[in-house]
Amino acid sequence: MRLVLPDKSVLEKQYQGDIPVCESIVKELEIYVEKLVSDISSNLTIKSRVKSFKSFFKKYLRYLVEIANNEAPVIPDRIGIRIVCPFIEDTVSVENLIKNNFEVIEVERKGSSYSFKEFGYESIHFLVRLPEEIGGKYRKASDETFAGDVVEIQIRTILQDAWAEVEHELVYKAEFRPYDHPMKRKLAAINASLSLADTIFQEIRSYQRHFNNQIGERKESFFKKVEDSVDLFLFEGDGHLFGDSRREEPQHDIQLDAGNKSIDDLLLNALYAHNRGLFSEAVAYYSFILDLNPDKNIVSLIHKHRGMAFFAQSLYEDAIKDFSMSLHFDEKAYQSAYYCGVVRLVLRQHPAAIDDFNRSININAFQPYCFYRRAEAYYHLEDYPQALSDCEAALALDHELEGASKLKYMLLEKLNM
Repeated sequence: MRLVLPDKSVLEKQYQGDIPVCESIVKELEIYVEKLVSDISSNLTIKSRVKSFKSFFKKYLRYLVEIANNEAPVIPDRIGIRIVCPFIEDTVSVENLIKNNFEVIEVERKGSSYSFKEFGYESIHFLVRLPEEIGGKYRKASDETFAGDVVEIQIRTILQDAWAEVEHELVYKAEFRPYDHPMKRKLAAINASLSLADTIFQEIRSYQRHFNNQIGERKESFFKKVEDSVDLFLFEGDGHLFGDSRREEPQHDIQLDAGNKSIDDLLLNALYAHNRGLFSEAVAYYSFILDLNPDKNIVSLIHKHRGMAFFAQSLYEDAIKDFSMSLHFDEKAYQSAYYCGVVRLVLRQHPAAIDDFNRSININAFQPYCFYRRAEAYYHLEDYPQALSDCEAALALDHELEGASKLKYMLLEKLNM
């Protein structure tokens, strides 16, 4: 069969005629996709494009050769959206969103079959039909599918995207194919390094999330005890002041799983123990880390954590010493100053508590809880105007701070306002 050659000028005229519609579609599609992925915690980047006629025609000719007949090939990726994700786990989340919100025509996983000796970018490519809310406005009245009805959505990590861009310039765009083994090995090595980096970034991300969850649990238990020992006394008059009692668990029974672990692993072990209520074990881990003589910023952090473990055991003086040491090693550690004030508030050392809250606020003035706790201290010293001022400052920063609202009401009654 004799192949009929396409008329490039006619094809280009038709193609350019579709460009305004395609550009309108790609803008709406980008907004649609941005809303779709807005709940993903990572900061995704969305890129969009309408394929240039030059690229279109190149692919058009390639398709003609592949199908080997005189039918005009359909190029389905005139409109493209690329979603670039910081982490591998984000690509999985985005992939699920695409599957659940689009009519998927085809899925291609580029690079998934490469051996470690090969090079080439990895990427997930979807061909999807436009959502009705977009496509319905542009489809022709006839049953014929218009040029932009099927679009491509690509999903990559940042490193996959970077490699794809470089490879496109070095290999595809320049039509360069490395034949010598040293050049192939170099390209394969770069690709492997980027893939490994993606994996390591994901491991760090997962570790970080796990670590932050443990930190969150520890803070929650800390503030729960503050509420039990301070707020109940303030609002109901029956709060319990915990004594400076000794540990329930004997120190000599504690066996630390220290081994050759990193400081991060040791700290995570400490947090596990802390959150399970094994405070003496947590203190032992914190003390072991301090004995390693780490950087002063780490020393400050560990003293803060250990101080919270002492506080959980009602060892208030030990807690104050650790929070003070945290400030000694990091003068910007406003949380440690705040925690010092909280402990002194529990001990009814109100003037000293105010000094600590002042120091914390001088470092960071955007702490609603710090203003609220300082208001409590002023309230107990019967300095009601200053307490009211602090309550208002706390509520200005967080209008949902329930304790500050209650205290403000009490203060207004005291001041007959």
